[in-house]
Formats: sequence, C-alpha cells, structure tokens
Amino acid sequence: MRTVIRGKVWKFGDNVDTDQIIPARYLNTSDPYELAKHVMEDSEHPDFAEKHQEGDIIVAGKNFGSGSSREHAPIAIKFAGVPVVIAKSFARIFFRNAINIGLPIVEAPEAVDEINQGDEIEVDLEKGVVKNLTTGKEYQATKFPEELQAILRAGGLMEYAKERLKSG
Repeated sequence: MRTVIRGKVWKFGDNVDTDQIIPARYLNTSDPYELAKHVMEDSEHPDFAEKHQEGDIIVAGKNFGSGSSREHAPIAIKFAGVPVVIAKSFARIFFRNAINIGLPIVEAPEAVDEINQGDEIEVDLEKGVVKNLTTGKEYQATKFPEELQAILRAGGLMEYAKERLKSG
C-alpha cells in the first residue's frame, strides 16, 4: 500500500449508501472486477465506473457507506482502482469492511467542504494529511492508530493475519 496517494477528485454528497455504491442487482457475483464495472452506478455520478481513471479519489460527505453490511461496496471501490476514499464520516460497518479488505479511508471534514470535483489532491496516510494540490491548501485528517495502518499496509485483515502467523 502506498502511504502517499495522489489523484483527481470525484465529489459525492452525504449519505451515499451501499446500494448507490454497488446496486443490489449486481450482487449475484463475488467477482471483484465485475463489481467494479458497476461501482457508483446508482449514485449522483452514474457514469463514474466508465469515466473515472484508475487512481481517481472519491471525496464524499457524511455517513459514507451506510446501508447493508456486505463487503461488496468497498471491494467494488477498491477493484475499480480507487486508492482512497475521503469523507466527513463513514458508516461504522463500511469503515470496518474497508479496513478488512485493505481500502484506505480518511475522515477529513474540513477538506471535504473545500475540495471540489476535479481537484488534484494528495493524501499522506501516515501523517494524516490531505493536501489540495489545485489550491495549495492542507488539511488535517483523522490519523489511524498504528495497528490499523499495519492492516492497511498488509492489504487487509486476512493478509495481516497471515503475516502475523508467519512471524509467529
């Protein structure tokens, strides 16, 4: 996992739920690449899956990922090539699922308020800093405890557990 991530912003509003992230009609597969083809299809940017570029960053309002407890939502985002999601806040189950599958998520309310669609931003996961490269402004984000950073660096909870078992 990269600790400094740069990308172009796709901005979303508040309460983006898991059905907007990956509509239930596509949950008949567990293929992460197939899920990625439909990511954000029922959101305010229904063309996200076809128009975003790998490395683009999702920035959203409060309560991102509310709804079901399925891991399909963060999996679809991760396999669509989105390296990090920034939001004012995340639904609790989405937060855990994102960490478990190795998708970095960052809470930075002030940054969300001031970052716009299409801005170029940089996220330093280790320092907990979001920098808007378009405007030059820098924002403090919630920094994860070292244990969560270790899970993300490993690529998710299962990979982290495998590493821990090997080192015994």
